[in-house]
Amino acid sequence: MNHMSDPLWLAGLAVAMAVTGLLSGTLAGLLGVGGGIVIVPVLFNVFPLLGIPEAVQMKLAVGTSLATIIPTSIVSARKHHARGAIDTGLLRAIWPSMVIGVAIGTVLAVWLKGEALSAVFATIALLVALNMGFTGVDFKLRDITPRGPGLWGIGGFIGGISAMMGIGGGTVGVPILSIFGTPIRSAVATSSVFGLIISIPATLGLIWGGFGNPLLPPFSVGYINLIGFALIVPSSILATPWGVHLAHTIPPLALKRAFAVFLAITALRMFYSLIF
Repeated sequence: MNHMSDPLWLAGLAVAMAVTGLLSGTLAGLLGVGGGIVIVPVLFNVFPLLGIPEAVQMKLAVGTSLATIIPTSIVSARKHHARGAIDTGLLRAIWPSMVIGVAIGTVLAVWLKGEALSAVFATIALLVALNMGFTGVDFKLRDITPRGPGLWGIGGFIGGISAMMGIGGGTVGVPILSIFGTPIRSAVATSSVFGLIISIPATLGLIWGGFGNPLLPPFSVGYINLIGFALIVPSSILATPWGVHLAHTIPPLALKRAFAVFLAITALRMFYSLIF
């Protein structure tokens, strides 16, 4: 493990984290996707190149991603709240079940092996890719969002899966809410708050779950790498306007399809690494 204390290795880690943030921010501005769905697969590909032990690669990617979601979700939720776009009734009804789902998902993220987390991420990423690649925003299963047990199940699923994948509420929450009848703008705004509900307790859980693990690289607190947190957040904020600018110069449908291909390739690569 001595190589991870080498100054050149740490510099390489810092560069990788900054580039991850730039990619995440650009795609967030370009496509409106949450950073986690970009950060986790990028780190999944970068960590092996840096020689980080396989046993902690996926957990470190998930934990670091969750930590970066906290500040970005605060900014996003405040902007949507200022516009009055958040469905507060839906939020009040769904958050308790979402917290339970996050608790279960966080425990699973800590106790399951990295291969299991990779399988979960690959499966959901492939479904998201298919959704982005083949359906439009008008695709719905019903016109009115369910309440009661149906909504509780949706909240628990979003919370649990997002905690295990290291993503905020948008990537899973927006398509699920819109499919079940929530207007797309309301789904996007309300899901910005999901990011906080998911990321804060899940980050704390992954700090606890990985605390003292000798396989982790320097400047890690549990499964959160502080170098990654310190560099991904500002670089992603810096790059988000670049993505917004590109979104107005490149056909959005083509971009959506291109990102769907990226996700699908990432998912298939994860499945390949699990099988072979």
